[in-house]
Amino acid sequence: MEAGEGKERVLKQRQVLLFFVLLGMAQAGSKPRHYSVAEEMESGSFVANLLKDLGLEVDQLAARGPQVVSKGKKMRLHLDRQTGDLLLNEKLDREELCGPIEPCVLPFQVLFENPLQFFQAELRIRDINDHSPVFLDKEIILKISESITPGTAFLIERAQDLDAGSNSLQSYTVSPNSHFHLKLQDSSDGVILPQLVLNKALDREEQPEIMLTLTALDGGTPPRSGTALVRIEVLDINDNAPEFAELLYEVQVPENSPIGSQVALVSARDLDIGAYGEITYVFSQASEDIRKTFQINAKSGELLLRQKLDFESIQNYTLNIQATDGGGLSGSCVVFVQVIDLNDNPPELTMSTLIKEIPENLQETIIAVFSVSDPDSGDNGRMVCSTQDDLPFFLKPSVENFYTLVTNRALDRETRAEYNITITVTDLGAPRLKTEHNITLMVSDVNDNAPAFTQTAYTLFVRENNSPALHIGSVSATDRDAGANAQVTYSLLPPQDPQLPLASLVSINADNGQLFALRALDYEALRVLEFGVGAVDRGSPALSSQALVRVLVLDANDNSPFVLYPLQNGSAPCTELVPRAAEPGYLVSKVVAVDGDSGQNAWLSYQLLKATEPGLFSVWAHNGEVRTARLLSERDAAKHRLLVLVKDNGEPPLSASVTLHVLLVDGFSQPYLPLPEAAADAAQADPLTVYLVIALASVSSLFLFSVLAFVAVRLCKRSRSASLGGCSVPEGHFPGHLVDVSSTGTLSQNYQYEVCLMGGSGTSEFKFLKPILPNGLVQDTEHD
Repeated sequence: MEAGEGKERVLKQRQVLLFFVLLGMAQAGSKPRHYSVAEEMESGSFVANLLKDLGLEVDQLAARGPQVVSKGKKMRLHLDRQTGDLLLNEKLDREELCGPIEPCVLPFQVLFENPLQFFQAELRIRDINDHSPVFLDKEIILKISESITPGTAFLIERAQDLDAGSNSLQSYTVSPNSHFHLKLQDSSDGVILPQLVLNKALDREEQPEIMLTLTALDGGTPPRSGTALVRIEVLDINDNAPEFAELLYEVQVPENSPIGSQVALVSARDLDIGAYGEITYVFSQASEDIRKTFQINAKSGELLLRQKLDFESIQNYTLNIQATDGGGLSGSCVVFVQVIDLNDNPPELTMSTLIKEIPENLQETIIAVFSVSDPDSGDNGRMVCSTQDDLPFFLKPSVENFYTLVTNRALDRETRAEYNITITVTDLGAPRLKTEHNITLMVSDVNDNAPAFTQTAYTLFVRENNSPALHIGSVSATDRDAGANAQVTYSLLPPQDPQLPLASLVSINADNGQLFALRALDYEALRVLEFGVGAVDRGSPALSSQALVRVLVLDANDNSPFVLYPLQNGSAPCTELVPRAAEPGYLVSKVVAVDGDSGQNAWLSYQLLKATEPGLFSVWAHNGEVRTARLLSERDAAKHRLLVLVKDNGEPPLSASVTLHVLLVDGFSQPYLPLPEAAADAAQADPLTVYLVIALASVSSLFLFSVLAFVAVRLCKRSRSASLGGCSVPEGHFPGHLVDVSSTGTLSQNYQYEVCLMGGSGTSEFKFLKPILPNGLVQDTEHD
């Protein structure tokens, strides 16, 4: 559905753009407006106000982005966007722009960019009388035979006036004389030609030479004038005038012909002989351009080039050539020179509108508006515009060789931020000439990319008891956008567990994503800390992303072993009873300890530091079991005090010690004799504590006795009663023969103890506590 809406939106945009292009073409095709200005007006002079003709208000004009466009690169007009006044950019010389052409009209267009529209107009340049008539020859020589009859007219060289209309050449006058009067004749092209008409016959012997002053006047106010000296040489009679073989010569000359090359060869014939038959060839009624471009050999009639021809300036020339013999008679012919165009001008590109930077993600955006021209003709002047095929741009033709450069899809700055566009204009001549115009287009950034973390989840390690404000790691996110859109700010996200005081545990540097532990962490209290971090850019609207951070707290050896048994709470010490008949390896007690640390920091080992009688007892290093090391004898003291050290495997190791009191008894019926130290301590203990200890000992003794009796009855019923030395069982039934004591604390094995009552003993003593060990453990014990 979204794709369909996108296509519909693009279609509407294209329809609107096509509407404005057609509107511009319609405006361009309408009848142009006409304005006029006198030549030689100063730069900045007012020409006209276009607001009414454009149909706009002053406040609308600037928003439409108008500009004046004309052919060629030279802009002679500009439009004031604030007032709508059309002003001159420079002085205009009508004669330079149009030459003899009248009226002198310069077409121009007013281009609106928003929306695209063209307004056609023409500026007529009015002539002022700024040129005087000029005779190209300051001295005009006429050779007239004395045999010429009165009434004969002699055509003389006319004056040149660059002005036009009423300011152009209007009349001639000649100085007063008795032989000639002036007659003006209008030619077919509207030029006034002066003629001297003979009033009376000449007499060479009376006056061989006559000097006249010819004055040319224009129609300006005040009128301007120019003069030339007419020198008339009176000749002897000559009755044959030169005659050309052809009255019209037509030649074609390529515009690249070298200087000095022959254009044509004219030839005239005179039937007279001698001086009257010698012919001289000269230009007749030739303009300044003709005299600069061609020269003629006076003797041979060969027409040569003086400068290179330019088809784009002048396409043809009409030359009048006069052949005069020695007697003053003359004949004339016309040479029509047609300049053949060559492809010697590359196309020209004039940029009207250029956008150097556009935001990304825009569809069909106009980048430039330009026009192309080629002063050549035919195929040499036909042009083709193109751009690179691998770029997302295309050229759309408009009116009168105008083109628009448009994007054909949305641009993505992250894919490409800069485009170098080359517009190539090629003509169709031979050889083909081309012009290239380079445009550098920058694509500005739009916030269309969210920050992306380098990892979706980060795992950081920190050892417990760290110093506050410790840098524990960093997170990093990158944004493919640029500028403020790529500036990333980091933050902690609210934890999922509202009870977790995340803000008091860690912090994050908003600029670089560095994470800090705000306080010392305790492995035993918090082993894993998980929280989310967010990265937000500074675009509008802002985009964001998230990542998971998992902080693992590493254990440090900061907890000493804690002894669970025997209790060391300041109350009366617990005394372990050992029968003197106990065999080596007899389990006296077991020290049970734990360590709040983990790993090797919690691996505990046990060591007997001090004993009343060294060598009598030993402590297993791995499980804390205290056992007899040898057989007991009557000589051994009854009371023993053992100091056991419990040490972990940390670095540095931590330890704790516990004191164990052992009393050797002949049998369990022997009264319990407290150690002197214990009695002294008990006397000082709180009475209530003493009572509690006594009660606990009594209950424990009864329970232990019941269990032992039950086990003894079961054991005596077994087949191996003989090996136990004839164990007799008291009256009553004791179920079971084994007690299974599971390991606690750091013990790694289960132990079974065999108990039975000694037969034939009046005191009913036990043969007590013979452990039944697993095979492997027994072997290890023997090695120890």
